[in-house]
Amino acid sequence: MKERVITGLVAAAVFIPFLWLGGLPLQLLMTAIGLIAVQELLKMKKLSIFSVEGIITALATVLLMLPESYLQFIPDGIDAMLLIYLEALVLFIFTVFSRNDFTFDDAAASVLISLYVGRGFYYFMQTRDIGFWMVLLVLFIIWGTDIGAYMIGRKIGKNKLAPAISPNKTIEGSVGGSIAAVLIAIVFFHYYNPLELSLGLQIMLAALLSVCGQMGDLVESAFKRYFGVKDAGKILPGHGGMLDRFDSTLFVMPVFHIFLHFIF
Repeated sequence: MKERVITGLVAAAVFIPFLWLGGLPLQLLMTAIGLIAVQELLKMKKLSIFSVEGIITALATVLLMLPESYLQFIPDGIDAMLLIYLEALVLFIFTVFSRNDFTFDDAAASVLISLYVGRGFYYFMQTRDIGFWMVLLVLFIIWGTDIGAYMIGRKIGKNKLAPAISPNKTIEGSVGGSIAAVLIAIVFFHYYNPLELSLGLQIMLAALLSVCGQMGDLVESAFKRYFGVKDAGKILPGHGGMLDRFDSTLFVMPVFHIFLHFIF
């Protein structure tokens, strides 16, 4: 636990200033984090990021992650969907010439990795463009959910949420995490509400993001259980890999923008 706390404090001390700065410094940091996450997922699949298919996956992830203003060199008409399609075509062609060393299953996993990591972090940066405090709100909701679920689950958790995937998570903890997220959002919006959301929408947003964050956590747990690994990586002592820290974020940020599109 001590190692986990120290790592968390050091990571926060590095991450928060970049989050405050935004722009290119944050984009470079998130790109590095995204590439580490890609490497962790490829490693689970027994693929190397330095192989031809790994490099294609990493390149596609970066292109999907970057804002449009950084991609002026790409011809007009080529959007994210077409980039993903082109990646799929190239990787499918590669399966033909790899003598079954690189399979259709590997190609499909690589495309999904690019989409999952690339667009997840793209929407992270889009949220930062709305404002520092807005991206901090979303992170507070994610962190509040984790802390609330852990504390309530330890105190009164009895009914397993997904025993086949994550045996320690409970329904009581999940509900407690969502309640904590709602309370955090209400307090936050009381002092800072640039979107002018009503109380009902504040509760709806926090509950939605909390549930999606928990789903992101469960999905990553399913990945690890399927591939037989305890953690996605070892880069963060006491925490595991980058994917272990950003699994909820990759789910929540796109959903946050979908919510905003529906509301506005």
